[in-house]
Amino acid sequence: MNEALPDVPEVRVVGLPQLTSGFDLVERLDLPMHLKVHGPLEPMGGEQLAKLAENINLKGRGGAGFPFHKKLRSVAETAIKRGVRPVVVVNGSEDEPACRKDTVMINRAPHLILDGALLCAEAMGARTLVIAVTRESTQRSMEAALAERGLSNSRRSALRAFVQRNPVRMVTGAAASVIRSIDGGPAIPPGRKVSASQNGVGGAPTLLSNAETFAQLAIAARIGPERYGNTGLYDEPGTVMLTVSGAVARPMVIEVPTGVPLRYVLQLAGAPPVPQGVLTGGYHGKWIDAATVNEAIVSRNSLDAVGGALGAGAVLPITQETCPLGESLRVAQWLAEESAGQCGPCYLGLPAAARGLEDILNGGGPAALEALKQVAKNVKRRGACSHPDGSAMFLESTIKAFTDDLAAHVLGNGCGRPVEGVLPLFEGGRAPTGIPGGGEEEENGPARQKIYVDWTLCRGHGLCADILPEVFQLGADGFPTVAQAMVPRYAEAKALRAVRRCPALALRIEEDTRGQDTSRNNLPVLSQGRGRRALGR
Repeated sequence: MNEALPDVPEVRVVGLPQLTSGFDLVERLDLPMHLKVHGPLEPMGGEQLAKLAENINLKGRGGAGFPFHKKLRSVAETAIKRGVRPVVVVNGSEDEPACRKDTVMINRAPHLILDGALLCAEAMGARTLVIAVTRESTQRSMEAALAERGLSNSRRSALRAFVQRNPVRMVTGAAASVIRSIDGGPAIPPGRKVSASQNGVGGAPTLLSNAETFAQLAIAARIGPERYGNTGLYDEPGTVMLTVSGAVARPMVIEVPTGVPLRYVLQLAGAPPVPQGVLTGGYHGKWIDAATVNEAIVSRNSLDAVGGALGAGAVLPITQETCPLGESLRVAQWLAEESAGQCGPCYLGLPAAARGLEDILNGGGPAALEALKQVAKNVKRRGACSHPDGSAMFLESTIKAFTDDLAAHVLGNGCGRPVEGVLPLFEGGRAPTGIPGGGEEEENGPARQKIYVDWTLCRGHGLCADILPEVFQLGADGFPTVAQAMVPRYAEAKALRAVRRCPALALRIEEDTRGQDTSRNNLPVLSQGRGRRALGR
């Protein structure tokens, strides 16, 4: 059974270090050590910075891979056009169980990330810098880094800078979730898609990017585009931070130049010589088989070409001795639990997809396979964020990559191999295990309260959905769509507020005494025909 990754696993480097320079000297580069290792950094103008990002073909390292220079120019142009100050946000929310590269960077080299963010803030005239994190260790490291630079959230400061701590959840890292939380709302995506570059924090144009992206920009600003381009591939220069786990002897974060063979990276981590498959890009990524591993190199274009994905930089091999469908089912169930509970195709579709894969494993036959394909197709492009799309891509990749095992389960009595649990997950679908402070966080613990709707009293006022959207959504008739729900630990205060503010006194909270983690995604959905009263607020 694979244990969860710690916040800071072993760190390795292939070739000369860039982002990980100084890691061999100290555990964490404070400001004096950071300047000794990397040297000072001169400010740059906005267009100069955009050209630098364009010349090195810098793309976001959080998964989507959007060109950074386009985002930078869009924010600057919008700010000038509207005559407002933009906001810079560093997204250090790394809430996938298989990803640790950004967490490592924030814990060990926070000032390199701040360098890139402050370059952008000064170039665009921003007066607010926010670093969004979800772990105690990353919060401590980044708050210490801000203090070392004399930065604070004081109204008197020329640049107000602070750390925004959010719960550990898969959807927390979505750009819209981060912005919503900074504005004082829940760390879940809103119901409508809005470009952060146009309308972000406080309605201002916002430059939001992944922590590694800002660190890469800081390296390029110091050494220049020509020297930066001497490392890695011509069309994707520089290095990439990867998290390698799964069936490996030494889980690690590793900095490699683009163009390095993927099989060499796996060899460094002690992966099987011939893995049954390798999940690339993390749990919103894609599987590739053993033959394809030998063709793949570490680059976005190469992995896309062979049917894989660079994504968030997670690489997870599995052995020939484990059931790949069973391993994927564990991930599918976790992805279903991580739904924000706002969009029907997500909070109903993802549990249905997980049950479909389970039906296949339990001998459901061709009908179960077709049902799974249909559910995966139905959830795509219908959510408020990318979570249902990424989860569907993972499921479709699983079906495509393991055809022999699929046939054994669909047409026979199964593959006969056990499920070893080699893909890391968080305990209870929420808090990290094996991570300092992770399993002890009050807001991340297993649910311990249940909230009930008394239908003899409910009049469809709708305040419960406004106050507690993690649990309640309204149906077409204006009434809640669930009769009872487990309350996430981080939302307990809001649940109590919903009970107190319900005009009809139709809500009550009880402690859950069964000692089990019941996901809200498995709650009964009520008939839409119960009431006809229009929603009144």
